[in-house]
Amino acid sequence: MPADVSPLFLQFVNLLGAVLLLLAFAMLSQRRILSLVHLFTMQGAVLVLATIVVGYVTAQPHLFVSALLTFALKVVLIPLLLHRVVARLDVRWDVEPLLNIPTTMLVGIALVIFAFYLGAPIAQLSSSVARGTLGIALASVLLSFLMTITRTKAVAQVIGFLALENGLFFAATSATYGMPMVVELGIALDVLVGSLILGVFMFQIREQFDSLDIHHLEKLKEE
Repeated sequence: MPADVSPLFLQFVNLLGAVLLLLAFAMLSQRRILSLVHLFTMQGAVLVLATIVVGYVTAQPHLFVSALLTFALKVVLIPLLLHRVVARLDVRWDVEPLLNIPTTMLVGIALVIFAFYLGAPIAQLSSSVARGTLGIALASVLLSFLMTITRTKAVAQVIGFLALENGLFFAATSATYGMPMVVELGIALDVLVGSLILGVFMFQIREQFDSLDIHHLEKLKEE
């Protein structure tokens, strides 16, 4: 950890991590698809700001490039793609979750406790300026995974998958000062291509079954 790091910067990074976790909880409880897209965009903005702060504190120039890529993909391009998909498919609500909201939130709280318990000993081995955010990042990943497996609409599951990647990116940025630039460029391309493929996948489901409920996919297995 740099010796001249101001505690104010550390508190600010921890605050951004807390906001990221709150957004993950908000996404977990949200049933309106457009609101999920907006929350995902806010997560991207928080990631951009956190990456800039960590890059400034640690004097890591490649983190500023990462922040620019994150802004272009997760604040501009992917949300625009999601808005177009929602408009074209005319899907507004995820009305049939596998768990109701109170039960989902209770499971989410348990996952957060587990994440902090699991991340505490790992954080002690880190020398980064924001090692305390490792538990937050892990909790965000688990909450996004819970959202993915409890939703029945394909659009909501795609957003959950993208939010899961946000948690992983935050962990990489705050705990290890980011990955090598070649790796980050490859991941950015994978996320973009994956989003396009998932968009095509959703259109195919809608065309075949006239619905985005993934339970209809069981018919293919039965046939």
